[in-house]
Amino acid sequence: MSNKTSSSTYLVTGGAGYVGSVVAAHLLEAGHRVTVLDDLSTGFRAAVPAGAEFIEGRIQDAGKWLDPSYDAVLHFAASSQVGESVAKPEKYWDNNVGGSMALLAAMRSAGVRKLVFSSTAATYGEPVSPLLTESDPTAPTSPYGATKLAVDHMISGECAAHGLAAVSLRYFNVAGAYASPSGVTYGERHSPESHLIPLVLQVALGTRESISVYGEDYPTPDGTCVRDYIHVADLADAHLRALDAATGGEHLICNLGNGSGFSVREVIETVRRVTGHPVPETVAARRGGDPAILVASAEAARERLGWTPSRADLAGIVADAWAFARDSGRDSGPNPGPNSVRDEENQA
Repeated sequence: MSNKTSSSTYLVTGGAGYVGSVVAAHLLEAGHRVTVLDDLSTGFRAAVPAGAEFIEGRIQDAGKWLDPSYDAVLHFAASSQVGESVAKPEKYWDNNVGGSMALLAAMRSAGVRKLVFSSTAATYGEPVSPLLTESDPTAPTSPYGATKLAVDHMISGECAAHGLAAVSLRYFNVAGAYASPSGVTYGERHSPESHLIPLVLQVALGTRESISVYGEDYPTPDGTCVRDYIHVADLADAHLRALDAATGGEHLICNLGNGSGFSVREVIETVRRVTGHPVPETVAARRGGDPAILVASAEAARERLGWTPSRADLAGIVADAWAFARDSGRDSGPNPGPNSVRDEENQA
């Protein structure tokens, strides 16, 4: 794990959610001081790691708390339901773009000159090639992706004009669960759920009758969509490395993925093997806008961050998610891990 050489103080916005809480836990384990800022609209107080200071509030008001004692900000807070963004785009422009603009202003005023931003593969839209690189065109197909791209542009301007050191990390499909050395497990739960692995695990748990397979006639080996899955602990490692790699006046953008993909049916079959439970499936029509293959090239992250995923095995990712789902139950509250604030586009 990187970023252990000295103790620093970090503000983690959206740190009561899935990815934010796992990153906050990793920062604390590395010996840093952490403050979590979250309005709990989608996150959960019980998700905030022990040892972190907690502030219940919105990023629009970050200037009330941000001061020169902070070394950097890790920014996860966002509205992130793709479908909702189509129905309520104003909410997404206000929260994601307006909130991020207020955060950047607060950082400028306080003299906090380092930022790691939680971006997304949704900034690319329909892929022009199966293996996406950071130089590929960005043409978001939802207001959610458009707002995340707008924030990336905003950060680039802040770096050029005011010397901010910033790294945007564009996630593909985040999955798995993280069992911390303290014995707390952080796992993925949404309400409603939309991600493939936890949905299939619901079938294994008996809380869902079957899993829907949206299309089986894609130009892939088994006819179902192929996606890139990354373990949430590997994702957290990338964020700590990004703090080290951030350079004044530069906005570095890195994709985060395993560089290889798994089909919908491969995920379903892996869940069957890992859980030992039958998983009935129902074939449904294709969904509009679902590309056949969406996989990240993580070469830039390897070269600039020194990062490579260490938990790329799909069975391991599923096993960690299964342990969390089985132990906590899908309808209970956090145990004591978090509910997610993220709902990435392109989850199959």
